[in-house]
Amino acid sequence: MARTLQPKDREVTAERLLDSSARNSYSPELDIDWAAPLQDGKAFMPFERVSLYGTDLWEGLTHEQRVELSRHEIASMASVGLWFEIVLMQLLARYVYDLDPTTAHAQYALTELGDETRHSIMFAKAVSKTGAPPYGPNRVVKALGRVFGGVASGPPMFASVLVAEETTDRVQRSMMDDPDIQPMIRMVNRIHVIEEARHVRFAREEVVRGLKGVGRLRLEFYRLVTALTARAVVDCMIHPKVYAAVGIDPREGRKAALANPHHQQHRRWMSEKVVEFLTEVGLIGGSSRWLWKRGYLV
Repeated sequence: MARTLQPKDREVTAERLLDSSARNSYSPELDIDWAAPLQDGKAFMPFERVSLYGTDLWEGLTHEQRVELSRHEIASMASVGLWFEIVLMQLLARYVYDLDPTTAHAQYALTELGDETRHSIMFAKAVSKTGAPPYGPNRVVKALGRVFGGVASGPPMFASVLVAEETTDRVQRSMMDDPDIQPMIRMVNRIHVIEEARHVRFAREEVVRGLKGVGRLRLEFYRLVTALTARAVVDCMIHPKVYAAVGIDPREGRKAALANPHHQQHRRWMSEKVVEFLTEVGLIGGSSRWLWKRGYLV
């Protein structure tokens, strides 16, 4: 592994993150105008990020239908994000349970718990504002998430957090200043991007620390857990039922999206930064790498 951290670095980082949290945090209740009407004709995400973009099915949609599909896809992503925030809160609560509460490290973990609570409410209000259903993950992934939230620990826990946070972060960064996107969506994205930058720093350093001195067999197990979680999280971001909103059979829409070169490239683009980091620290490699390739994540 190329990165090493000294024990004192944990407290230094936590103190900086606590200071940043005090200076750069938002209140979605106050900083987003939830009463403002949605703007007619404006998309909810860039069309080139919609899963069917470039397919024959896409070409058969009117502009209004394309906007409608973007509405449902962003609602699906937000509701999956909400679900994962709740899983993350379970992970953080268990993680902080045995920490010394007087340390900056423990206090930042608690601060992040507060951030994730606000983000969950923000995503819930955003989905409600779109008028689309709160799709969320399918029942199998939701059940697995319940188990993961109760037992995951160490590097796979923080690596899985990074996959969820950094893939959505890349999409949100591309939208938060886009004038063609609904203002409400832009502000939700801006808040999440700014506050998640701290969470990513925290999780990345914990991955590096947790991998110090790890043996080969344990590393392969960590790689497998991370790969499986990454696939589950990214695969469930777009629920097949979103396609029914524009008259497309969900199975046909799902099949077309997975076979769509634009969507495959979009998934690789979403994952690019976190894949680079996880490869550098050794959590992508060996026999489980094919799971990343099969999911169009590398």
